Amino acid sequence: MFRLTPPRFWYDQTSPDQRLLAFALSPLSALWRAVTRLRWRLATPYQPSVPVICIGNITGGGTGKTPTAISLMQALQASQLSLRPFFLTRGFGGALKGPVRVDTTRHGFKDVGDEALLLTAFAPTIVAHDRVAGIKYATQHGADCIIVDDGFQNPSFLKTASIIVIDGAVGIGNGRCMPAGPCRETLRDAIARATAIMLVGPDSTGLRPRLLALPVFAAHFKAAPDDGAKPYVAFAGIGRPDKFFQTLNDSGHNVVDTVTFPDHYAYTARDIDRLQQLAARQHAKLITTQKDHVRLPPNTGVESLPVSLRIDGMPELITLLRTKLAAA
Repeated sequence: MFRLTPPRFWYDQTSPDQRLLAFALSPLSALWRAVTRLRWRLATPYQPSVPVICIGNITGGGTGKTPTAISLMQALQASQLSLRPFFLTRGFGGALKGPVRVDTTRHGFKDVGDEALLLTAFAPTIVAHDRVAGIKYATQHGADCIIVDDGFQNPSFLKTASIIVIDGAVGIGNGRCMPAGPCRETLRDAIARATAIMLVGPDSTGLRPRLLALPVFAAHFKAAPDDGAKPYVAFAGIGRPDKFFQTLNDSGHNVVDTVTFPDHYAYTARDIDRLQQLAARQHAKLITTQKDHVRLPPNTGVESLPVSLRIDGMPELITLLRTKLAAA
């Protein structure tokens, strides 16, 4: 069992050695920034015929985009801001290039990826590697608003509104662009195109004062409480497994051991057998994320932890989006 992790120097700004590593890669970061800006300058973006709300991030890895998209979709439906909203996702990890509408009776995570399977429980979901083709497909099939899960750095289509999701625990790391840091683009460039910021969890890095050019909404994960009587071995293959383990602890789960896997990991029967042996030695049950659960072999007996993202100031966010959608 193993885990792919970002380089330490992306987030460690206290060690001189780590700062030196980041500095040594800064010329490549400058090239990354230049290429990124050139892509935007040369793009001729498609103008969708319906409003498009993009949920994106600045850094690589998991920040909470999919839970944000789900929470926003529920708010759109409850407020009737959209009568027939669709999700659009690339379907990372799936074999189908699309555009295709996700059908859980025919599609598994190997077809459309894990995120698409989670999204389709809340609204019609289109998987398309080509986002413009996906937007057109969704519109042709009745969408009157499209929430795009990821795609903020994609210059091929215009966005009616864009929400940047930032994990408050790690912020934007050292703030440098790849490969010297975790950022896909500079914070300044991102803010210039965004509508609002979603800061998930406590602002542990003190980033919020740098975000005040935009409305900033705080959000936090909420899980059903547990009495701690039953021991668990927790495992996860997501961008930041530690965030899942912390959510378990915060909700009272008795976690006796944890195991991490690479993001979007495709679990095998052998993996589950080894995990079950580990849990049996500790008289514990296995538990994982909902995102991981859809990637498990059938009939494993593994529990999943339902979580929701609670957004503070949701009425204000809906009002902001209502203005944007009306203008579109």
